[in-house]
Amino acid sequence: MALFASLSERLNHIFSKLTKRGRLTELEIRTAMREVRVALLEADVNIKVAKQFIAEVSEKAVGQEVLTSLNPAQQVIKIVNDELIALMGPANAKLEISPKPPTVILMCGLQGSGKTTMCAKLALHLKKQGKKPLLVAGDIYRPAAIRQLQVMGERAETEVFEKGTQAPAKTAKQAVDYALKMGYDIVIIDTAGRLQIDEKLMQELEEIKREVPVTEILLTIDAMIGQEAVNVAETFNRRLSITGVILTKLDSDTRGGACLSVKAVTGKPIKFIGVGEKIGDLEPFYPDRMASRILGMGDVLSLIEKAQQAVSEEQAREMERKMRENSFTLTDYLQQFETLKKMGGANALMSMLPGAGKLKLSEGDIDEKRMERTKAIILSMTPRERENPQIINSPRKRRIALGSGTSVQEVNQLLKQFDQAKQLMKKFKGGKGKMRLPF
Repeated sequence: MALFASLSERLNHIFSKLTKRGRLTELEIRTAMREVRVALLEADVNIKVAKQFIAEVSEKAVGQEVLTSLNPAQQVIKIVNDELIALMGPANAKLEISPKPPTVILMCGLQGSGKTTMCAKLALHLKKQGKKPLLVAGDIYRPAAIRQLQVMGERAETEVFEKGTQAPAKTAKQAVDYALKMGYDIVIIDTAGRLQIDEKLMQELEEIKREVPVTEILLTIDAMIGQEAVNVAETFNRRLSITGVILTKLDSDTRGGACLSVKAVTGKPIKFIGVGEKIGDLEPFYPDRMASRILGMGDVLSLIEKAQQAVSEEQAREMERKMRENSFTLTDYLQQFETLKKMGGANALMSMLPGAGKLKLSEGDIDEKRMERTKAIILSMTPRERENPQIINSPRKRRIALGSGTSVQEVNQLLKQFDQAKQLMKKFKGGKGKMRLPF
């Protein structure tokens, strides 16, 4: 499902009614703003935040400059977009890096928020930036919590420092000393969560904060808990003075309230968002890009960044050459599926395209399982068949269908799709100028 699909759909419906009217009256704008307020509340946005947001937008939207413009509806949408950015940002808040290594990041949050997994995701993200992180196991209460961090650390190829069930503050201090000795420039401390906030949890976190020179205190919040996320953020901020928030499970059917409320209530920025279950599914939070996605205008910049991470320049040039020379094979076709998977899958990418909300895409519209079956068919072919699909006769089709657990009809369908793709590429051949791939 597209990020904040329900809210995005509601807002697009409201604004579509404005764009059909041409000139707008103050009454029409205020009526639309009341509808926007209801949409925000249904998306679980904090009631005070929603009220203030509508007041800010309304004041600017009913100004003489908007009402007398050639396209007032577009002006109103621009004002809403600008206010959404201001509400969540206004800009990307980067991690603070200590001038004197190591940078110590204290991770906190309620149990079940995905904090331990997020520690490893953050470690991998920082490794890609050339940093050398160390994970620290500070959750000594939850069964197998230390082992979970070690497993996640292995996936992120990051060392985990642990001292069993000794006091977390003592482990944190020893970990910082170890990091200095071993050349680690980032220390990420996982801590115990609770089913609900309690005094013992807070005291333990405060003790760690006193024992080590903490640079960042990041609160991990499950975006699906809605209004409660704001209450959790307020409590942790009051006791610890958090420096930022990481929102998890934004790939699920979340209504978006936490994303739109946390910064306004706590004054602390969202620094990262979790967008999937894989170890690499962590993204820096950009308020302008999120506002664009909420309003159904897509997130092309994030799409480009995903493509750049998934495909090297050399691979892109080679694919461009093959497409230009019409030497594209089924092996290359298979590689495109793998690239798509690295970028988060077709449904995730579609949600970033402008106007995707208007298409009303669902998980069934782009069948990821069908893509897996297509891959199975190609993998059941011999290398010669992938390079020369024209040699695939009826006996070969039956063998490929049997080997891939599919039908001859599906094999025929794939070959037809591939042939159509090749025909499309021929149109680029001989064209003027250099053809550029989207990745």
